[in-house]
Amino acid sequence: MQAFLDISNIDMVFPTPKGDFTALKSVDLKIKQGEFISLIGHSGCGKSTVLNVVAGLYQASMGGVILDGKEVNEPGPERAVVFQNHSLLPWLTAYENVELAVKQVFAGKMSKAEMAEWIEHNLRLVHMEHAMHKRPDEISGGMKQRVGIARALSMQPQVLLMDEPFGALDALTRAHMQDSLMEIQDELNNTVIMITHDVDEAVLLSDRIVMMTNGPAATIGEILEVNLERPRNRLALAEDREYNHLRSAVLTFLYEKQRKVEPIKAKDKSRVALSNAS
Repeated sequence: MQAFLDISNIDMVFPTPKGDFTALKSVDLKIKQGEFISLIGHSGCGKSTVLNVVAGLYQASMGGVILDGKEVNEPGPERAVVFQNHSLLPWLTAYENVELAVKQVFAGKMSKAEMAEWIEHNLRLVHMEHAMHKRPDEISGGMKQRVGIARALSMQPQVLLMDEPFGALDALTRAHMQDSLMEIQDELNNTVIMITHDVDEAVLLSDRIVMMTNGPAATIGEILEVNLERPRNRLALAEDREYNHLRSAVLTFLYEKQRKVEPIKAKDKSRVALSNAS
């Protein structure tokens, strides 16, 4: 069966003053429609580069991306990106920030009344209808991120790309946002690729967890199937044997199979030298 989103054997090479730098090597991933994929790995392993190639912001040096039978070679509204920074325009209200995206995609396709209803519908999806006329400086960080997600969803994207969308939030707000995202994905059946450093978040949200090797020349190290029933309840999963097995598998990959070697400090070097001399 043909994949809905086919990340086909991509390499990403960046020119630098010291020569070419290979960020990604032979990244190959087939994603089904409606699947929730988490990318996880150490900093610098190329997670954001993969996301940017799928978004059309980067062109792969080798290989390519096929979405629903069409080659991806530039940004498009069928692939909406949610960044860690909400990127809202500070002088516009929540409603007006979403309106910008709606006008860009649906101008000439929806009447003014239809666009207004669509904007409000997407703000309701993220539970922000009560603050739609407030500016970013009048709402909390979690609320800003909800508006950013509403703006992305308002474009009716086939694929939602999320680059650590909850990384800057406090633990309680992050948990609420994760629950909201599960509700939205269950209702809309969007295909989602999310970058995260949070192992619990990856296991809670994902259908598959894609674990990246360390760079340079980073690639996919392992792919973990998450066969936990939906809807998922974080409190119930805390005692679930399969959940904890999956969590342990990700941690083992990150901290044993992909352990980073810390540089030896000068004083430790002298100790090693003395040890070798003896």
